Amino acid sequence: MVYRFTIISDEVDNFLREIQIDPDATFLDFHKAIIKAVDFKEGELASFFVCDDEWNKDIEVTLEEMDTDSDTDSYIMSKTRIGKLVDEDSYQKLIYVFDYMTDRCFFIKLMEVITGKDLDEPVCTKSRGEAPAQTMDFDEMEKKLTAGSDDLGEDFYGDQGYNSDEIDAEGYEGLDGIIGGDSYDGSDIY
Repeated sequence: MVYRFTIISDEVDNFLREIQIDPDATFLDFHKAIIKAVDFKEGELASFFVCDDEWNKDIEVTLEEMDTDSDTDSYIMSKTRIGKLVDEDSYQKLIYVFDYMTDRCFFIKLMEVITGKDLDEPVCTKSRGEAPAQTMDFDEMEKKLTAGSDDLGEDFYGDQGYNSDEIDAEGYEGLDGIIGGDSYDGSDIY
């Protein structure tokens, strides 16, 4: 069996890649196939997110192991098979974040399950358009986001003021010491 995924970008209109991959391959194999198909350099942080039908992120599959609390399942690309998280019956959607600094990504959709065919390694079967730049600095990203929006108005980001009585520590369990002003090194978040 082979999965046929289509990859698009919200930055480049005519960009499209199609990758066929065995569901027994790992997300690391898929990551490497994407990097090769778009001519990105290796070594940058990346993550896959398994999404619902509205592209809401659900499960993260990271390139490197991240320390998480024991109540959260942790998925690492090299140890997670695609077929474990991708539902072949639902035209599964994924997001592949390739630029962590600016949260830029590709949108991926399972388009077809090809039965009676096997692949030893992933293959890019369709390539159209130039890929977006792999990284973008914050200034470039800000220019891109505000292009054509010279007058956003003072209410664009919501109410500029707030009432300090509306902010309290209730619901912030586990953050004792932060709210009280004690020093905090961040080690218990990760």
